[in-house]
Amino acid sequence: MHRKDLREAGLTRHQVRTEVLAGRWRPLGVHTVRVLEVTLEPVADLWRAVWESGPGAVLDGAAALVAHGMTGFTPASIDVSLPRSASVRRVEGVTTHQRRVLERVSGAGVPRLAPEWATLHAAQWAVSDRQAALLVCLPVQQRLVRAGRLLEAWRGVGRSPRRFFLGQVIPDVCDGAHSLGELDFGTWCRRYGLPLPLRQSLRTTASGRVHLDVEWEGLVVEIDGGHHLLGLNPTADALRANEVALGSTRVLRIPLLGLRLEPSRFMEQVARGLGLPVLASA
Repeated sequence: MHRKDLREAGLTRHQVRTEVLAGRWRPLGVHTVRVLEVTLEPVADLWRAVWESGPGAVLDGAAALVAHGMTGFTPASIDVSLPRSASVRRVEGVTTHQRRVLERVSGAGVPRLAPEWATLHAAQWAVSDRQAALLVCLPVQQRLVRAGRLLEAWRGVGRSPRRFFLGQVIPDVCDGAHSLGELDFGTWCRRYGLPLPLRQSLRTTASGRVHLDVEWEGLVVEIDGGHHLLGLNPTADALRANEVALGSTRVLRIPLLGLRLEPSRFMEQVARGLGLPVLASA
């Protein structure tokens, strides 16, 4: 509880102090009081981080995404952003960021940045490129942020410590079909000493005609952009790949993000599929 809420509920400072001295309540900072008989919910730490960090504080980065409903990731620290003019208090387990401009804030529940800006900040503050990619994928896949809104916000970012990497990953995740069209797989093959494949070859299967992303004799590689994870696309992709694999052709699937994060390992698999050694590396 915030001390202000306790006052509005009719409790005086003396009454609050009495409960604390009796060991039934516990102060958790300047503004926050915990009622010990009540089970502590995860959201309590988020409220405390905002209340105790300083005036105008809002959740940011991965913590804001968790407040928006993101699952599959637990932040090591709660990121909080404040206006540059605010007086900041150090709070255990909280990382504060004083910023000249706070972007759009979602006011319902714990104050937090809108999901598109929280996603961009989470990716830029991530401890690794792999974690940054995860923090872009999760909110898009879980429909917490619209892909178009995230792309638009990214175009407005002037400087970023991961500009080149995120400049590839964000379009991959948000508009995978477009990114896939621009991807020159032949460049990757030349880089790793592999023969050039056919692109977008047409194959007739029991279910009709299908276009294959990359093909050599006896081996097909399907490259999955972010759009392959949406709606019924995984079902259609699986049916198409199974039809090809049931013939005499082997099928490898490579996520588009995989070529960004683990190019050597995926291209080594392609080489093994062709029965060739990898002659060069990136």
